[in-house]
Amino acid sequence: MQHDKTPTPAEAGTPAAPTLADRIGAVGARMHPVTWPLSLGALGLAAAALLHLVDPNEPGNYPTCPWLLLTGTFCPGCGTMRAVALLTHLDVTGALGMNPLLLLLLPYLAYSYLAWLVGTLRPRTRPLKPTPTWFLWAVLGAFVVFWIARNLPWFAFLAPGTPLLPQW
Repeated sequence: MQHDKTPTPAEAGTPAAPTLADRIGAVGARMHPVTWPLSLGALGLAAAALLHLVDPNEPGNYPTCPWLLLTGTFCPGCGTMRAVALLTHLDVTGALGMNPLLLLLLPYLAYSYLAWLVGTLRPRTRPLKPTPTWFLWAVLGAFVVFWIARNLPWFAFLAPGTPLLPQW
């Protein structure tokens, strides 16, 4: 007994309709590589401008940190939005009091972004060396240590809003 099988569009000679993923991939392939870092930079500047104009310290302007809301403890990112808002007002000591880890990571983030931007403008002839594994583990370890330490009573000075340096 033979089963009647209807042919698929590819077997019938008609091409299959492109999927959404195929169409998005085609659009991404047509764009210049510098589009992505410039778009992220523009988005970051727009977010910084919003934080400059709309104070995150006023209740109701932004949502509460979900981790803080659920557990009552601070995550490594708690205070980052207020720190960026203070940096837009050029208050570095206040930003340091909100999230010291952010200020330690800013030089690395700026270097990584600029390397990405320059790499899209001037493609390399040699492949990029991967980040050493020890560095990735060290950053992860620093995040975990910071996360635990800022919730211990002995390191309460790491909690968001606690001044680390005297206000001059």
